Amino acid sequence: MKITGKIEFPDPDSRRNAVKILQALSPDNLRSMESEISNDRVAVQFHSEKIGSLLATVDDFLMNVKIGEGIEEALEKEDKVQES
Repeated sequence: MKITGKIEFPDPDSRRNAVKILQALSPDNLRSMESEISNDRVAVQFHSEKIGSLLATVDDFLMNVKIGEGIEEALEKEDKVQES
């Protein structure tokens, strides 16, 4: 039995940030996940035979997204400091 899950980024601001982060993370994509990036949709679909494997993959992915967000925020703060 194949188990699937999907994370979507619905609002425009989250999509903009998600696109950058998904592109940066794409080299680490496993065969059990696919990213979909288009003008109106940003989503990641996960699939596995075992729920534990699916949850571990989603957990790793979300941790990487959190790190990516932190890096992006730090870079934005640095840009603001340099502009002033």
